[in-house]
Amino acid sequence: MTRRHRLLLLGLMLVTLAADQWTKQLARTHLAGQEVHRYAGDVLTLLYAENSGAFLSLGANLPHLLRRVIFDGIVGIGLLAAAWVLFTGRMQSKADEVALAFIVAGGIGNLIDRVQFGGRVTDFIYLAAGPLHTGVFNVADMAITAGVIWLMVSWMFTRKPAEAPPAPPLA
Repeated sequence: MTRRHRLLLLGLMLVTLAADQWTKQLARTHLAGQEVHRYAGDVLTLLYAENSGAFLSLGANLPHLLRRVIFDGIVGIGLLAAAWVLFTGRMQSKADEVALAFIVAGGIGNLIDRVQFGGRVTDFIYLAAGPLHTGVFNVADMAITAGVIWLMVSWMFTRKPAEAPPAPPLA
């Protein structure tokens, strides 16, 4: 991996992280304690929420110390490992590197919130289209989700090298 490529990935991560932190600050400033704001025929709703769990509040009911160990400690270690994989050139494709960069940046964005706000992450976006509804989420969650979907699709359609035919038996 070239230095230029590493810098591009780092730049993508910093832009993603800045967008996440900026929009969360806007949500804390303009949405906390306010009515919900609905747009596009109620498809998009902006509202302030604090999530002490993970995706869709998973783990929010765990004891506080256990949540901190899992969501701060273990996730932090996982993010360090993912960043190491990313910046040491161990990914198989440049597209997968972009996906991992989104995942790491989103994870760092949510980890910043957890450390700064006592284990809680600021969420503010809710989507509802007919019977389809999301939980309340943020820009970091979008980056993580996009990266995970990207990797899943990439890995599903990656051709594996053909296996060598078995060796003939020895006579």
